[in-house]
Amino acid sequence: MNKTTSIIIPTYNEHDNITALVQRLAEALTGYNYEIVFVDDNSNDGTAELAESLKDEHPISVIVRKDKRGLASAVVDGLSHTSGGIVAVMDADLQHPPEVVPDLIKAIEEGADIAVASRYIEGGGCQGWSLTRKLISRGAIFLAHLLLPATRQVNDPMSGFFMFKKDVVTNARLNPAGFKILLEILMIGKFRNVTEVPFTFVTREKGESKLNARQQVDYLKHIYSLMRRTGELVRFIKFALVGGSGIVVNYGLYWILTRFAGFTPLGNTVTGGIISGNLAIAISIETSIVTNFLLNNYFTFADRNIRGIKALLGRLFNFNLICLIGGLIQIGVANLLTITLGFYDLIAIPIAIIVATMWNYLLNNFWTWRQ
Repeated sequence: MNKTTSIIIPTYNEHDNITALVQRLAEALTGYNYEIVFVDDNSNDGTAELAESLKDEHPISVIVRKDKRGLASAVVDGLSHTSGGIVAVMDADLQHPPEVVPDLIKAIEEGADIAVASRYIEGGGCQGWSLTRKLISRGAIFLAHLLLPATRQVNDPMSGFFMFKKDVVTNARLNPAGFKILLEILMIGKFRNVTEVPFTFVTREKGESKLNARQQVDYLKHIYSLMRRTGELVRFIKFALVGGSGIVVNYGLYWILTRFAGFTPLGNTVTGGIISGNLAIAISIETSIVTNFLLNNYFTFADRNIRGIKALLGRLFNFNLICLIGGLIQIGVANLLTITLGFYDLIAIPIAIIVATMWNYLLNNFWTWRQ
């Protein structure tokens, strides 16, 4: 390979792993042009000094930051010290096997703008993880996919092990928080093709894990920041407002039908009362579905609007299908609360609507207006 691959490795107190990491990278990248850029957050265990001592034998540069902390910002600072047209990012703790780097290079050579080492495709995995950590990881990915649609093209947007063409971020205003720089690049970078390469995230043998509660808070702040900068926060607020209007239509129409139009309120067990009450709910649900669809299509997702009545009806069908299932959920919850648990119907209906609205948001965000 003619192009130099620059490998940015953020470090903080990783002295015991540096020598093995450099040696394994050297073995894995025999025949490749590469450089290693260590960005150290002023470690107090001699990490930077050890890395400096290896410069005579390996293509290494070391940047020490005394006024900053954080993996993601270290990567951004490291970019200005790279000479290669291709940039890799990996951890120093050997949980990211250096032997996978050539596979990432191959993916870039074959046309990918970004190549992600993924734990969540066939052939990938996590060694020795507890159920709690697996749930946290999956939950974080779900949240990213839900709130940041551009990340949905990657199964493992939380990976800290990836490679990209430097042009992807040349004009990007990267402003990451915490540890998840890949999220920033997927949302802010300019690229066409993303591919994933399987790898197994192995157990740390030396040093201490940097994973803590603060990282989880930083992650949520980063999600919020990306939503705000990319317009997804405004979209989320619009969706919530439309959902609120749907609740008003749904609840209001049920009230009108059962109090003024002759329909029997739900919970009334007189002959025909259950059927009449559920029919009032069904009419209210379908009316709110149609009004929500029109508002979302022309307000919330106006930038993803489609032309042609056939395409519009197809999208309405998808929306209606999801919301009808939500309607069945609403009916089930309402009946459970009123008939089985004895709730007053005007209290039970709002609770049922909230449960159904959560379903509708999640599924429609993933499917009807998928990016």
